[in-house]
Amino acid sequence: MNRPVVVGVDGSPPSLVAAEHAAQAAVWRSRPLHLVHGYLHPLGYGVPINPYEVGVPAASEDGRKMLEQTAAELVDRWPGLAVEVRQVAGGPGATLVEESRRAELLVVGSRGLGGFAGLLLGSVGTQVAAHGHCPVLVIRPPDRPLPTEGPVLVGVDGSESAELAVGYGAEEAGRRGGTLVLVHVAGEGDDAGEAKALLATAGAAARGSRPGLTVQERLITAPKADQALIEATGDAALVVAGSRGRGGFAGLLLGSVSQTLVHHARCPVLIAHPYQPEP
Repeated sequence: MNRPVVVGVDGSPPSLVAAEHAAQAAVWRSRPLHLVHGYLHPLGYGVPINPYEVGVPAASEDGRKMLEQTAAELVDRWPGLAVEVRQVAGGPGATLVEESRRAELLVVGSRGLGGFAGLLLGSVGTQVAAHGHCPVLVIRPPDRPLPTEGPVLVGVDGSESAELAVGYGAEEAGRRGGTLVLVHVAGEGDDAGEAKALLATAGAAARGSRPGLTVQERLITAPKADQALIEATGDAALVVAGSRGRGGFAGLLLGSVSQTLVHHARCPVLIAHPYQPEP
């Protein structure tokens, strides 16, 4: 199946920036782009808020015009891009999580309509990043234009989730014609030899999956892995993180380092969820 790149669009500036990133991602992957607007209040989660109300509100004309205008602008910028638009009677978070079951990539802005300055990542972005059924790209910062240079950064900790992130990172760096930088953050008392071996293993896997790809291995010594990775994202075009790191609980859908990155990274963040079988 030709899975599409799906992006949530609500008309807010961050969501329109996310749509641009999604269009570029669709072109790189030779996939169609779907613009999706979940138009019920987020607390409704796709059902009427009033339990005695059996009807579902119709899609709005304003929403339709917003989606069609966004689609037209994207096609004008990327001629040949196949774009579909759709309004869905559901809360935006739940709608996008459901859409991710059939998507190649899900893209979401880091703050949508109704956000306020103190909320670094809106509830929709948080929900989708944690519960997506395919890789999820969170666009940070919300006003950053499409990156034209910089490496693809991947945090490596030896977990299965990080191994998946290395694979996705290699694919992204290959599409962009850029460099893949593998980063491991070690504590002051950690075994440097073990850390270097971990990076070497990840580097060999990346080079094996993408022959000719330039791969760098970077060992950082710092007390806090999340803060060190945030600093490392300053010159990156993209950072890829596993959905759960070493020592994560089975019920914890998004590890603490990944959560920190989607809130504070200085570049877009790709959460490496595995693809789930379609329902």
